[in-house]
Amino acid sequence: MTAIAPVRLIRDRATWLIYLQLGVFATYLYGLSAALPLLRLDQGVSQAVAGLHGTAMAVGGIIVGLALPWLTGRIGRRAAVWTGMAGMSAGTLMVAAAPTLLPVTLLGYGVASGLASIVLYLGMAALDDRHGPAGPAAISEANAVCVIVGIGVPFVVSAAAQSAFGWRAALLVTPALAALLALTMGRVRLPEPGDATGGTGGTATEGQARFGWRFYLAAAVLFCCVAMEFCFNLWAAKLFSDQTGLPAAVAATAVAAFTAGMAAGRLAGAWLALRVPPTVLFLGALLVAAAGWAIFWLSTSPVFSYAGLAVSGLGVALHFPMALSRVLAASGGRRDRASAMASIFAGLAVGIGPFLLGALADGFGTQQAFLMVPALIGLAAGGLLITAGGRLRAGAGEPA
Repeated sequence: MTAIAPVRLIRDRATWLIYLQLGVFATYLYGLSAALPLLRLDQGVSQAVAGLHGTAMAVGGIIVGLALPWLTGRIGRRAAVWTGMAGMSAGTLMVAAAPTLLPVTLLGYGVASGLASIVLYLGMAALDDRHGPAGPAAISEANAVCVIVGIGVPFVVSAAAQSAFGWRAALLVTPALAALLALTMGRVRLPEPGDATGGTGGTATEGQARFGWRFYLAAAVLFCCVAMEFCFNLWAAKLFSDQTGLPAAVAATAVAAFTAGMAAGRLAGAWLALRVPPTVLFLGALLVAAAGWAIFWLSTSPVFSYAGLAVSGLGVALHFPMALSRVLAASGGRRDRASAMASIFAGLAVGIGPFLLGALADGFGTQQAFLMVPALIGLAAGGLLITAGGRLRAGAGEPA
């Protein structure tokens, strides 16, 4: 494995603010995800109708991605991120306040997801601007914070559901933490385009020149990675149950093994990204995910199935941070525009990937449908090798 000269990751107040904002983001994402089965029971709707909430989340992300360049151009990155925090909280409150009204909860999921995508993608862009060559490490570490917080959120929802307050009370965590963060760190300045210490800014060209083919191929790799992650999140428990014969209630714990692997992978990835060329690290993560998928796909034993999912999570952990870093690196310094495009591609992946796997499962069975995962890994690896062009450079500056 080729080594690179180590670079330092300096965690200043702006970096910690972004990390904490993404921790609040995790309470929204994992909170609404964990609440969906309970919401379905309250509303008395079918699983297909309940699944429309996921579609609403994807649509929200796409709409906001289209509007994001205009928003950041009008009010700047810092104000846009805090607007996203407020909108994410408002959408979550809509769901908590009107759990039996389907149109309202669909709107709440869509609003929360769309505005939360501002927090996620502009936060990633700010980290890349601030840290230059250490950008991939900062992005990986930020995503590790998300996953670590996310592991505990379903337990909070479960505890609230069994209390006198009900599961809706757990959704109040997001607006409460957002308000607390605004009060304590609201004056901290976020890096704006052009503030990079080791990368290139670009406010002068933001919104003008078109992106090249390398950018769109990097965005396609991001699409594959997001689709793959959500296929695991939404369908792994079903395949686990089918393969092992365990009831669905027990099989739901399979996702915890995948999430735990992701948490470990992102923590390790932050360290590795400072020492290993990005392309090598990304390809290695794809191979680890493929190995974990193979163990999981072939196993009929609960122990090996858990192990396969944990290994899969270990690899998948780095896919989104590394893919997003490559999208930003291919943007020519237009990170806010690139973040908007990333939000659109990710939204499409969330909407299309799990739906396609479900359609294949209806026709061919869940195990055969899960062959979609190695297909996505192969497409991502192919796109990565094409965009890399055989050149390895340090940090976020490596050609995407």
